[in-house]
Amino acid sequence: MYFIYSLLMGLAALLLIPYWLVKGLRHRKYLSNLRERLGFSFPALAKLPANSAGAIWIHAVSVGEALSGVALARRLKEAYPGRPLIVSTTTMTGQALARERMPFADAVIYFPLDWTFCVCRALEAVRPSLVLVLETEIWPNFLHEARRRKIPVVFVSGRISDRSFARYQNYFRVFGYFLCPFLRSALSNASAFLMQSAKDAERARALGAPADRVQVSGNLKYDLELPSPTPLSNWLATEIERSGRSPIIVAGSVVATEEPHALIAFGTLQGEYPKALLVLAPRKPECFDAAAEFIDESHRKFIRRSRLPVPGPASRQSDGNSSAATIPDDVTVLLLDSIGELASLYGLADGAFVGGSLVSSGGHNILEPAAFGKIPVFGPSMENFAEIASRFVAAGAAIQVESPEDVGVAWIELFRDPERMKKMSETARQLVADSRGATDRAMVEIAKCLDGAGR
Repeated sequence: MYFIYSLLMGLAALLLIPYWLVKGLRHRKYLSNLRERLGFSFPALAKLPANSAGAIWIHAVSVGEALSGVALARRLKEAYPGRPLIVSTTTMTGQALARERMPFADAVIYFPLDWTFCVCRALEAVRPSLVLVLETEIWPNFLHEARRRKIPVVFVSGRISDRSFARYQNYFRVFGYFLCPFLRSALSNASAFLMQSAKDAERARALGAPADRVQVSGNLKYDLELPSPTPLSNWLATEIERSGRSPIIVAGSVVATEEPHALIAFGTLQGEYPKALLVLAPRKPECFDAAAEFIDESHRKFIRRSRLPVPGPASRQSDGNSSAATIPDDVTVLLLDSIGELASLYGLADGAFVGGSLVSSGGHNILEPAAFGKIPVFGPSMENFAEIASRFVAAGAAIQVESPEDVGVAWIELFRDPERMKKMSETARQLVADSRGATDRAMVEIAKCLDGAGR
């Protein structure tokens, strides 16, 4: 079964080569980390002592998983200082954020492609005593090789969305004779499944996870650490006070083609609040230039974060077009074309929009603004965070709308009713605080696995 799976992976890779080449040449994706993903070279691991205890390897696919894993990673480093802490991601944005938010990690690498020779090289290079997979990214060859080496693999904060589960069910209907036993075999190689909710646990069992290894332990995202102020957030706070700009709207994790929707929502608000300032934060670096074009087409003046002479993890260096670190009065949009600076800006927001929700993208995490006591406003597409979104809406701690105009109206209604806004803000902050604890429960299971591994 694993041979057939690897063969299909190889055929898929051949078909995708033209796409990878175009993306690699145009956006510097894939090609820059290919040697690492093939397992040929891990420069970040070279500095690790050869005789150190077995490493703890945390895999976080992209930005959302990396953010959710910060608190757990820190606790692990404090509890097991003698073990190297290795963090891997799949995407470039996840890699940048992991380096920014987990400087205490001993190495940040790219996760190997799921071919046996890639996986074997990666496992030999990292030499883990334990692998933690955040959420539920299933790579059969990796799980098989880890089990063969007696390395425990634990899925932490596991989640199977409605969309993913429906996709699996469709595959089962077509390829069930092969897929069902194969998936059951792959999942049996994991040591534990710490799922976010009872529904996620039920779905994991339905996919073939051994029932006695599945438990509900909560969502790591609730244990997020509020970021410290950054040079950008400090500068923006001073600039807001100097210029009297208000309200400040942060539209975070906006996905491709969603930028015009965010601008429409902001335009609705501007009719009543002409001194409003929008901080527009695209989800991925390859969308920065497109976002700038959308803002320009809306006939708004804007400034790019990368052109501000303010230190920080900007994706591009200042080109000298900004003579001073100020926002001119006629500028209404600050384009956040950087990685790792969004979270701290939520603390300055009067209104927050969470992207990926006004287009069919499944939504993004609403907990960062909520932890700051900011009321998340989002659109109808929240399939990836359905449980969290419905919980916050039901508690009166978030607002879900149907259209860009409705987003703007929601902000206006909140600003007109300070008492309602204060109550919703406090509820949002309290919901996050009351839901913490997944990290503690994960640490208990991790201790069992490390004791059992004996390495």
